[in-house]
Amino acid sequence: MASAAIDVRRPVVWVTGASRGIGMEIAGQFASVGCEVCLSARSARELDSIVRGIQKLGGRAHSFPCDISNPKAISLTVRKIRKSVGEIDVLVNNAGITVFKDFLGTQPEEFVNIISTNLVGHVLCTKAVIHSMARRKQGWVFNIISNAAIKTFEGSAAYTATKAGMLGLGKVLREEMRRYNVKVVNVIPGATETEMWSPANRRRHGHRMMSAKGVAEAVLSVFQMPDDVVVDEMVLRPIKGDLA
Repeated sequence: MASAAIDVRRPVVWVTGASRGIGMEIAGQFASVGCEVCLSARSARELDSIVRGIQKLGGRAHSFPCDISNPKAISLTVRKIRKSVGEIDVLVNNAGITVFKDFLGTQPEEFVNIISTNLVGHVLCTKAVIHSMARRKQGWVFNIISNAAIKTFEGSAAYTATKAGMLGLGKVLREEMRRYNVKVVNVIPGATETEMWSPANRRRHGHRMMSAKGVAEAVLSVFQMPDDVVVDEMVLRPIKGDLA
């Protein structure tokens, strides 16, 4: 008598800021290895297009539009994911916004908007999933940060503040979650060719930037390591070095 097929649960991955750039590529990479990938961003239209593209390649992807600067939207999104896909095994904190202005020129409301998304939003996303991970004694949190958290760049005061905050949070959370077998990885990319850069900067410096796909492949490689191994922190830089 043939043995019954074993139903292996696919890991559920939630990627914020998944409609473009690094987030989009990370979603595609996790889908390529059989994960159930849940994509969030503010634009439902852009998300739907990315999801269709992943599905055409045979991946399993789902669209969950969410503005992570809105705490109620985060709670609602997590409930929807759990109901329709399952408990979240991997959170990728990737969503980010910025303005390239010096401190004097950055308006208070700009600071608030950037902090609400890049820092507070990711704190709340993490809070929304971490208790389940601890209870199940498994899970991953990938914080996609920035080289700005460890190196000084003028004209990025608000952005740097949020990324340095996420770097510090990730370090504390990592130590607190080890006892629960939950892995927290701070990913610190240097200049990456994404739409966060202006078209002029991409034309001028694109040849010296990393590709978003390359960063995503590096993230997936950490996820695929043996269970008893984890990379706590990963600094990625263009082969030709940082931009000035």
